[in-house]
Amino acid sequence: MSAVTRERSGLESGSRSRAVRIRGAGANTAETQAPSPEPVSWARARRWHRPGKGREDGLRTAGEVADVGASLLVAVYLLLLWALIQLSLRQLVAVGPSEHRDSFDAKAARKHLQHITAFGPRPVGSPANEILTVNYLLKQIQEIKGKAVANNIVVDIQRPTGFFSIDFLGGFSSYYDNITNVVVKLEPKKGAKHAVLANCHFDSVANSPGASDDAVSCAVMLEVLNALSNSSTRLQHAVIFLFNGAEENVLQASHGFITQHPWVKLIRAFINLEAAGVGGKELVFQTGPENPWLVQAYVRAAKHPFASVVGQEVFQSGIIPSDTDFRIYRDYGNIPGIDLAFIENGYIYHTKYDTADRIPLDSIRRAGDNILAVLQYLATSAELADSTQYRHGAMVFFDVLGLFVVAYPQRIGAIINYLVAVAAVIYLGKKFSISQGSHYRRDLLYGIAVTITCWFIIFVTILIVAVFVSLTGHAMSWYSNFYVSAVLYGSIALAKLILIHTLAKNLYYEGMNEVYLAELYFDVSLTIWCCTLVYFTQRALCSAYVPGLWVAFPLSVRLMIGKELAQKGATVKLTAIYFLGLFIPHLLTMYLFWGAFEMFTPILGRSGTEIPPDVALASIIGTFTIILTTYFVSLVYLYRSTKWTLLGLGIAFLASATLVCSGAFFPYTSDPAGPHPKRIFLQHTTRKFHDLNGEISKRDSGIWINGFDYTLMSHVTPHIPEINNTIRSSCENAPFCGFPWFLPVHNFIRKNWYLPAAEISPKTPVDFKLISKYKMPSGSTKLNFEVTGPSHMTLYIRPLERSRLIQSSFGAGTSLYNNNGDYFVFYSHGLMAPAWQFWLEMQTLDPISDSMVVVAIASHHLFGEDQKTAELTALEQRFPEWCVVSSWSSSYNLFVF
Repeated sequence: MSAVTRERSGLESGSRSRAVRIRGAGANTAETQAPSPEPVSWARARRWHRPGKGREDGLRTAGEVADVGASLLVAVYLLLLWALIQLSLRQLVAVGPSEHRDSFDAKAARKHLQHITAFGPRPVGSPANEILTVNYLLKQIQEIKGKAVANNIVVDIQRPTGFFSIDFLGGFSSYYDNITNVVVKLEPKKGAKHAVLANCHFDSVANSPGASDDAVSCAVMLEVLNALSNSSTRLQHAVIFLFNGAEENVLQASHGFITQHPWVKLIRAFINLEAAGVGGKELVFQTGPENPWLVQAYVRAAKHPFASVVGQEVFQSGIIPSDTDFRIYRDYGNIPGIDLAFIENGYIYHTKYDTADRIPLDSIRRAGDNILAVLQYLATSAELADSTQYRHGAMVFFDVLGLFVVAYPQRIGAIINYLVAVAAVIYLGKKFSISQGSHYRRDLLYGIAVTITCWFIIFVTILIVAVFVSLTGHAMSWYSNFYVSAVLYGSIALAKLILIHTLAKNLYYEGMNEVYLAELYFDVSLTIWCCTLVYFTQRALCSAYVPGLWVAFPLSVRLMIGKELAQKGATVKLTAIYFLGLFIPHLLTMYLFWGAFEMFTPILGRSGTEIPPDVALASIIGTFTIILTTYFVSLVYLYRSTKWTLLGLGIAFLASATLVCSGAFFPYTSDPAGPHPKRIFLQHTTRKFHDLNGEISKRDSGIWINGFDYTLMSHVTPHIPEINNTIRSSCENAPFCGFPWFLPVHNFIRKNWYLPAAEISPKTPVDFKLISKYKMPSGSTKLNFEVTGPSHMTLYIRPLERSRLIQSSFGAGTSLYNNNGDYFVFYSHGLMAPAWQFWLEMQTLDPISDSMVVVAIASHHLFGEDQKTAELTALEQRFPEWCVVSSWSSSYNLFVF
């Protein structure tokens, strides 16, 4: 008895003779050629039935593959890519240090860093910031000045006073008085008409030595100044070095410089050195606005490039709750620039662990090499002298594993993108035009619907898992064990993807040609990426190059092997070529996602009490899974069975979910080699609420406790039982709920605790006075106030019902940012500042009422003997070692006028 089976079906248009294999009952096999050729339509290619299940020979089509082997091959391929990326990230510098006298000296920069951080935390107004650090910088600059031969060095100490409003954290106003800037101008002997600015800040937050943020940048700038002053290269333009002393007070010093310093008129471009992490590579994550020549300057000059236009568009979207001096120079100086920041190990950013010893010498060397080379290039370039000529346009730029940077104008990128999209449309259009093309069009639309439905189900599933984990009290289990999240959310996302496409194959596409289905889903992925490419390009997004990669490279390899693949199936050679075609988009996409994980995972540990971090991280991992597997979906349709792959993924998910929900992975660690701490803020505060007559209507004292992440105090309560839900603070009917917020982050941190404590008696208390109150000719009322107190204070203003703020010393009422009816003003001063005086002009529509506005003033004692009380210190010492506690004394005084 014999059986006839079709071995392979042609997938191209035209005529092809069909090969029929006839196998007898014995071992002999003969091949015969069909006597007459017959056109093969798409309908026949689609309907290729497999042999019956009862067949003992178990014949399989040439396109079918074993699921375990293919899955392992894909896994090994992706792991090798990930290993390659990790290897490139560990390689901070490509060559050893240079010994030329005008080269960057990393060891000398490290000594500067150690000296600056030895002064301890450097908040604005503290002796460590205003005296010790400033004196050290001046001493080093004078030594460099004494050795300079080819160029002039001029030093200026600026102590500006001013104010501005900023739409950061919901928007607030900022007032500064007598803060400190150390400004150095390096210029040719004959002088210069143009200059490039290099900016760092030497102040720090009150709870950190601030090695990475931003002492290391100032140390690098000192040595860059030294190298340039001794350089054999003749400068054409000046280089201005700004060591600013008040960045952590939300960009005050840069504003004072750019709006008031006389040297500003020389500046044509700037480089800003910042940090969002500790060590590693410094990333170019912002450039512009426009002025593509600056990107080209970085590309040509930087020795160890690391840049991403995707990072720029993500940062400028506002997703990351941070800002830099770049914004001030851009908005108030109308100057283009380059923003660089260390992004690695953000877990210890703004903590006591941000110490000099955690910054590798190679990190300092690569940053110094890059900054020196770029500044030297700009200081000798023709573009700087007439930058307006090169102003317009944007640049697409990205580095390839730190080896080199690809950069080209956005307008050229748009042309390339549209050409790639046209090529994809032509490729798909040919299939539409052949015989029975209507079947193909229908299958393609169904395939797109299946794919989008699959993605929707994946996101719903992983979000359900993330919410469940959060509600059961096991949020952030991945915080100190990142790969736990990759297994937990990645395995369920991948399992859902394979399951849905397996069901589609077995139920909807039952009996269809596997090779046809594999090709169909390749086309589905190509179509979706092509639409994404066109959309991004239409929106003028420079990151459109990413979908461009996912169209151009897979399409190219498909055109190379398509015909042979249809004839021979998935041979080893063709599989290798196919993987090679996906290599570039996979590599660069994984490289981008590494940056996303490196940046966002630590941020989720300080993103407030309202955003479930597991939901955010699960969404990123889900997106990562979908993107990486878009062109691997075809394998599901070539698998003989997916049960073993699904079983493996199911076991991985259940095992990780069980371990997570059993509490096996604790979120935090104080391991000195890699701490991942929980951030706690304590304020020992005394609150006084005054009525219209100036009498105190309410008075209390306590330690106000804020956690900066979603786990709240659940892990702390077992160690300090009195911090529990019975002392959760309630929102008073007062500006900003009657608590001394240092910044207006109340919408991010809505859950806090208030532990009763003794009243504080600082040696520098707040003295708040109403100096005068009188009617204006327009009928409004003007109130003049005077305040004295510590270096940091916050002012809260709430117009009462039927009243409004029409003008103030901070600007018109309409120009100030309003937080649900409250106005927030941040104030700081340096040494020897006078009393703070300000005025408000109020208008009321209620002639009977005597009150029109509530004004509250909060003080913040961030250094010195007023910073901590005995009670505050005692409570701080009770927190477990995996907590990083920032603590200070404060007050809140409310008045009605």
